[in-house]
Amino acid sequence: MSSNNIRELLEKANIENPNKIALVENEKRYSYRELLKKVNQLANYFNQLDLKKGSRVGIYSNKSSEQVIAILALLSTNYVIVPITRFLKPEQVKYIIDDASISAIVTDKTKIDNIKAIDFKGKVITFEPIDKELVSFKEIYKCFNSKYKTTIHGHHSAVITYSFGSDGSQKGIIISHRNLIDGARVVSKYLELREDDVISGLLSFNLDYGLNQIFCSLYKKATLAIHKFILPNSFFTHLIRDKVTVLALMPVYISKMFDENSHKLPMPEQLDHVRIITSSGGNITEEMINKIDIYFKKAKFYSMHGLTEALRTTYLDPSQIYIRPTSIGKAIPDVEVYIIDENGFECKEGEVGELIHRGACIYKGYWNSPEETAKRFKNISILDKVIDLSNQNSNEIVIQTGDFVYRDRDGYIYFVDRKDDMIKTNGYRVSPKEIESVVEKNFKNIDRCAVFGIPNEDIEEEIVLVYSAKSKIPKNEIIFELKRHLATYMIPTIIEYRESLPLKASHHEKVDKSLLKSEF
Repeated sequence: MSSNNIRELLEKANIENPNKIALVENEKRYSYRELLKKVNQLANYFNQLDLKKGSRVGIYSNKSSEQVIAILALLSTNYVIVPITRFLKPEQVKYIIDDASISAIVTDKTKIDNIKAIDFKGKVITFEPIDKELVSFKEIYKCFNSKYKTTIHGHHSAVITYSFGSDGSQKGIIISHRNLIDGARVVSKYLELREDDVISGLLSFNLDYGLNQIFCSLYKKATLAIHKFILPNSFFTHLIRDKVTVLALMPVYISKMFDENSHKLPMPEQLDHVRIITSSGGNITEEMINKIDIYFKKAKFYSMHGLTEALRTTYLDPSQIYIRPTSIGKAIPDVEVYIIDENGFECKEGEVGELIHRGACIYKGYWNSPEETAKRFKNISILDKVIDLSNQNSNEIVIQTGDFVYRDRDGYIYFVDRKDDMIKTNGYRVSPKEIESVVEKNFKNIDRCAVFGIPNEDIEEEIVLVYSAKSKIPKNEIIFELKRHLATYMIPTIIEYRESLPLKASHHEKVDKSLLKSEF
């Protein structure tokens, strides 16, 4: 019998293997029995808050086992979780609180001052005792029962995650209980996860990629080992000490883990227990792949492509990583992908078009934004020139992703750029990412760069390149090198030097292009 929600996964794991270690954080160990007990106690407390069904409850804290327990407890109620990225400043936190109408917040001692700074009027619950006015988990565990019953439907909203849109605004996406289950099922299937796996909880639990590590662990009754990436040395200690077998990363972590001098890195044989590595959320370079291959000799490497509107769309089979390392692969199980042109016809081999996602893992829509939802969540009729719709559900929803991609002769897909980022100049579509890649490969003294378009009524948009480096590089030198690799219409007409570039608050490795654009 299939599970309808994450709560059911936890209950099944407790019934089938109550003594199995479910959660690890340094020296802390929780069996499935102990985890369920604490989840139940918290869920009973949350219910007695007597908030309306569907009320939003924020989780704003550093990563910890308490954070995982809070997530599972709230998923046992009829409330909706709103994870808030720990890097956000008080005014950004306030925006999310107001936008989502958050009624209560779960937090820790590192974030309590930010909550007080915005004068939050709702209920505040803390992991550890902080002051007498606030209820802490320690008190809840003393006072509340460990027996709990719940009724949750799969179509009910479970989580609202916030990310930054291309215009710089924070947008929430609504994820149902069924979405969480489907994501765990599909990812567990193509990664071939096992009950004896130890899955690293390295990623932030504020977005779906990180949350999926929790839910895949429950789905396979595996073990989740939490780690906060601070230094490469501590990261490798985590892998070795916790005997991690499944490691989910973003490209930025791959770069960071090899920042140490090679003599400080572990011997490859010490990492032989890692059997699966996944990466999503950015481009994988040849250097990253080579480093992974050197140090994780027995691991299969999965490069994956996800959406804001759906957990995962494609993945590249590990056997293809050296053959076509820049490909985002093919559709995940239970998903169909189509590439269509501006007129709705299917693109030919090598022709760039927009990626359409059909099938599993499609989320419910954007919170408080019917206009944004309408842009992405489309009726299946958008595919009427590609497939026969006569025997299809006429109400089916697909995702018009806004990703520009193309297929090769073997059906493998390659990402070109986001529709929102594409520059239209002199009648051509130009990918900022392509220009940025050339800069990255050929100017080793440039730290970061950002390419974007600004309006120019004569040519539609003018291409701007802004870069940071230790010292300014002559403009002519940059143009000369770019012309060796790019078509003439792709050469930036405005090139500016900055000592540093602004970074996104939600992702400290990505340049905030919206802020740069506003300056022009």
